[in-house]
Amino acid sequence: MRILLIGGTSFMGPAVARELLAGGHAVAVYHRGQTEGAVPAGVAHIHGEREALAAARPALEQFAPDVVIHMILMEETQARDFTQALSGVTQRAVVISSQDVYRAFGRGIGNEPGPPDPTPLSEDAPLRERPYPHRGDQPRAEDDPMRWADTYDKIPAERVVMSAPELPCSVLRLPAVFGPHDRQRRFHSLLKRMDDGRTVIPLDVAEADWRWTHGYVDDVAHAIALAALDARSAGRIYNVGEPQALSLEERAQAVGAAAGWRGRIVRLPAGRLPEAMRIGIDPRQNLIVDTSRIRAELGYREVTPPAEAYARTVAWERANPVAQDDPAEFDYAAEDAALATLDG
Repeated sequence: MRILLIGGTSFMGPAVARELLAGGHAVAVYHRGQTEGAVPAGVAHIHGEREALAAARPALEQFAPDVVIHMILMEETQARDFTQALSGVTQRAVVISSQDVYRAFGRGIGNEPGPPDPTPLSEDAPLRERPYPHRGDQPRAEDDPMRWADTYDKIPAERVVMSAPELPCSVLRLPAVFGPHDRQRRFHSLLKRMDDGRTVIPLDVAEADWRWTHGYVDDVAHAIALAALDARSAGRIYNVGEPQALSLEERAQAVGAAAGWRGRIVRLPAGRLPEAMRIGIDPRQNLIVDTSRIRAELGYREVTPPAEAYARTVAWERANPVAQDDPAEFDYAAEDAALATLDG
C-alpha cells in the first residue's frame, strides 16, 4: 500500500513510518521540512504547511496514497480543510486523537462539574461538555509557543472527520505515550531523582493510587499501522493503550526497575508533598480506558515487552539530558523536610 503521513516527524511519526516500511509499504511524509533527520530512510518527503493542504494537492495526488494518516489534527478548522483537500486523493484516512476528549479528563483537570466518572472508559463514554480544555483565562500572545492550546479541541475535529462521506475515516484516541524522543519526558521527574541518588521518593497518599492509561511509542505506532492497513477500521473509533493501567506508584517502581534504582517509594499524608511534585489532577478521577475494541476488531497486541519499553525509555533519557531543569521541581530540601514529618 501507499501511505501518507501528515506531520509526525519527531516522536510517533517516525515509529509509524518504520513499522510501515518494515511491512513493505511505500511511505511519504507531508511536513514543513524542519525535522528531516528524524524521518527514517526510504520515506518520501512532501513539504508544505498543514494549513495549506489544498495548495499541496497536486503533490499529494502525484504520490497517490491509498491511506492518509493525520498525526497532528488539532481542531475543527484543520479537520474541515483536511477532509476537503484529501477528498478524491485517497481511499481512507486515519486520524490521531486523544483520550482528553472524555468527560473524565475534564473532571480530572477541574473544568467539568460533577463526580468522578467510572472507569474504564469505553469509546462510547461521555465526552467533555466544555470546549478548549487547555485554553487559559486570557488569549496567549502571538509568539507564545503554547498559542495552539487556545483553539485545540479534538472533539469537534473528530466529529468533522467522522461525518465526511467523501472520506471514510477512523479515529484513534491515544493514551499518554512514552518512549525515546518523547518531548514531554513523562518519566524525567522520577528518573532524575533516581540518578541524583535520592533513596526515597515521596508521593501523595491519594495520588499514589491514581491511574492513567499509557502506551509505549512502538506499541502505539503498531496500533496506528493496523488501522491504516485494515479497511475494517473505517468509520470506527478506537482507544489505544496498555491493557492494564498502572498506578502512579507502580509506574514509579517500573521506572526504578529499569533504572537499577535501589530506593523506595513512600506515601506522604495529604497536604505534605511539595506542590511542585503534585500531578495537577484530581486523583479521584482515574483516566483508564478500555482497549478491548481495537484488540477484538483489529487484533491489536503490544509488540514490546513492558520491561524493554521502560529500559529503552530510561536509556534514551540518560543519553539526552534536559538542558535546564526547573529548580522548584527538584527542591530536595523541601522534599527532605516533608519526609522528616513521617518521623514526627
